[in-house]
Amino acid sequence: MPSLTPHEALIYLMVITSASDRDMTDVELARIGDVVRSWPVFVDFNQNRLVAVSQECQKALHDKDGLEGVLAHVAAALPERLRDTAYAAAFEVAAVDLEMRMEEVRVLQLIRLKLDLDTLTVAAIARAAKARLRTLT
Repeated sequence: MPSLTPHEALIYLMVITSASDRDMTDVELARIGDVVRSWPVFVDFNQNRLVAVSQECQKALHDKDGLEGVLAHVAAALPERLRDTAYAAAFEVAAVDLEMRMEEVRVLQLIRLKLDLDTLTVAAIARAAKARLRTLT
């Protein structure tokens, strides 16, 4: 697997999270698109590449090293200062449908470990996402 750019690594984590339960919902896919379009970290990313990068991730997951290999490449591609951003992007996708399945929780745990994120950072990201996604009813 070739080296990833930080943009690709961020997208890979969102795709991995969405695909973790074997059901990439329209809501999750739309959220990935929203993140890529609206988060400042993607300001210089060519949005026309989003589908291709997502497909590359899906192919990489079927390589012999599977998820563990993809996560290792993602971690290598992300500078330290973007690791919390990467986890936040993955969490957004997991939380967008307002229910987090066990597979998504497990993938988020693997991401957290691979990116070496501390418990307080993870808790803050989770709390902020839940606050953003809360509805009146």
